[in-house]
Amino acid sequence: MNNLNYGVIGNCRTAALISQNGNIEWLCFPDFDSPSIFASMLDREKGGAFGFEVSGDYRITQNYVPHTNILSTQFSSDEGEFVVLDYMPCYRSQDETGHYLPAELYRYIHWIKGKPRFKINYHPAPNYAQGQVILNITPQYIESYCSFDNKDRQYLYASLSLQDIKEKKEIILEKDEFLLLSYNEKVIPIDIEREKIEYCRTLVYWLNWTDRSKKYTLYNDVIERSLLVLKLMSYHNGAVLAALTTSLPEAVGEVRNWDYRFCWLRDASMSIETMFQIGHTGAAKRFMKFIQSTFVSKHDYQIMYGIRGEHQLTEVILDHLSGYKNSKPVRIGNDAYHQKQNDSFGYLMDLIYQYYRLMPGTLDEIEDMWEMVKTILAKVVENWRKPDKGIWEIRGEGQHFVSSKVMCWVALDRGAKIAQMLNKYNYSERWQLEAEKIKKDVMKYGWNKELQSFTQTYNNQAMDSSLLLMEPYGFIEADDIRYHKTVEAVKKALFHKGLMYRYNSKDDFGLPTSAFTICTFWLIRALFVTGHKEEARCLFDEVLKYSNHLGLFSEDIDFETKEQLGNFPQAYSHLALVNTAILFAEEEKRLSFIRP
Repeated sequence: MNNLNYGVIGNCRTAALISQNGNIEWLCFPDFDSPSIFASMLDREKGGAFGFEVSGDYRITQNYVPHTNILSTQFSSDEGEFVVLDYMPCYRSQDETGHYLPAELYRYIHWIKGKPRFKINYHPAPNYAQGQVILNITPQYIESYCSFDNKDRQYLYASLSLQDIKEKKEIILEKDEFLLLSYNEKVIPIDIEREKIEYCRTLVYWLNWTDRSKKYTLYNDVIERSLLVLKLMSYHNGAVLAALTTSLPEAVGEVRNWDYRFCWLRDASMSIETMFQIGHTGAAKRFMKFIQSTFVSKHDYQIMYGIRGEHQLTEVILDHLSGYKNSKPVRIGNDAYHQKQNDSFGYLMDLIYQYYRLMPGTLDEIEDMWEMVKTILAKVVENWRKPDKGIWEIRGEGQHFVSSKVMCWVALDRGAKIAQMLNKYNYSERWQLEAEKIKKDVMKYGWNKELQSFTQTYNNQAMDSSLLLMEPYGFIEADDIRYHKTVEAVKKALFHKGLMYRYNSKDDFGLPTSAFTICTFWLIRALFVTGHKEEARCLFDEVLKYSNHLGLFSEDIDFETKEQLGNFPQAYSHLALVNTAILFAEEEKRLSFIRP
């Protein structure tokens, strides 16, 4: 049973999660990281939701309008049929200088046949359901706000009777209708014609965006949906969120519940590199600008930032919410922003190198970026010998993680290549020498002769899925016997019931109990490049079956039930899915040239 059967809609400002039955169960206004208006996925009683109630003989089906982020939920019975099209307006402004991305959500109710009947459940619970909800009905809209904080208000406009909505009366649908939930009071008349214009503009925006993506003859639909998800998770200023939700647990009933509505340098760099590879260079440009504006001037590096570049992301527990499937605590903010994770700079530098290589900007942009490169690498040189918290943000004591050392090597290697491109040979030589020191260090202390494998840290014998990244980032060749043996050892230790653990050694919260989705994709790549192509392809096809009904993936999967767990949808999972699918698509293309 896959319990995260949600569709997601958004407009690069905020997003909503909509259940298979058409209920909005997660929405933050006006931005991704704002307090929630609906959060029934985190508390069925208090959280708030917005949906349609139909009798039990209705069949409900859900899919995306092809090539878009517009969600279609169809309600069919003998008495009638209608479809709800959910979307957030998103399109180029008329003056072409920017985009129109209002904090609003349209629910276009398209009549198909008969006389379908339904009730509308409209239960906003602003400010994470803290305080009493006040509802005011006016001739134009239903206004809602929270007694705890009455500055944030929401306005529901509709072509249907507002009184019938508020009193939850039965509605008989005889023509197209609409609902519009807005963070702002509208200053222009809102009617069905306006709604249709917004729908058409948004439809065209998504069709144009998808059309600019590179096409593949194999797995193209899978790649396209993942790219659309990654686009949804990009804030309009270039920041990329790790996920759209907070506190969806890595394992039901446990406490590994975190707020992922922030921009991690690592996750964002990997997401943008994937978008870049597929033809969306604008995303890379915006992300570079975000990175520069966020910290180049301050030289104060963190592993993660708020989506507007905030440095302080104080973690707070919302005790009044019961949590997803009663998995407390519900957290907002994330204390991991204090952590030192030396690997982050490797992913970022790899992206900056691609940017220099494939998309050189104006002279001032190139020079600004060069200053950033020098500052980052000074930090890497200063820190690579020190312990850190690693890629998995272990909240215990810092350790000498092999993957962190490897990514420090990547940072210096890419920096040296950039320096060479800019004829800065002194820097290139110096960074290359430092990179060599790291490589010798890892080969000496990271390789365990007894186990015949690299290990998670210099001081333990544990396996870690992040060791599989040594090859794709160029630290070691795919045909190196040490990589082959490491892939074997990692698979033997961490592959369980068709999925991968991140690691299965104890951390500060005990033993991990769920599979980390991205790690299975890493294993698939490792099997592919070490010659086990058929096994890799079979495993990939199997993992695709564990997505939800719309092809979306969360952070984790339950080993036993294959239920999705963790924050949703997860950028990490989707970027790895795209990269893995491309591996097979390009192999297919290569073989088609060889075949007679």
